[in-house]
Amino acid sequence: MLSKKTKYGIKALTYLARQKDKTPVSIATISQSENISLKFLESILLTLRKNGLLGSKKGKGGGYYLLKEPSEIQMTIVMRVLEGPIAMVPCVSLNFYEKCDDCPDENICAVNKLMIQIRDSSLKIFKNTTLADLCNC
Repeated sequence: MLSKKTKYGIKALTYLARQKDKTPVSIATISQSENISLKFLESILLTLRKNGLLGSKKGKGGGYYLLKEPSEIQMTIVMRVLEGPIAMVPCVSLNFYEKCDDCPDENICAVNKLMIQIRDSSLKIFKNTTLADLCNC
């Protein structure tokens, strides 16, 4: 299940992507517009900034803004930054692989085979979807 952190992060990013003049937007403005707790949003935006998706400006007229064009921000990046691994189990993760403790052979594991298909389908959607696609901008 998608975490609230990721859900709110996507909502905040799409809000910023819809800003035509690309000027910084205050956390309070995003919070109020998207109905997200101010404190929780601060944490989410900080994570996005630390991972190179957002820039920020302090002081009067300050706030957050996108560092790239919405069409350049793939959902794979957003999902991994906010949610972590895309795979549902660690034994099929491309970037966070771990062998399952209870599985003697991944090659014959039915769960592994199913999760690879799910991972690949999800990955295809995330790779082929950008922030621009979500905000129609």
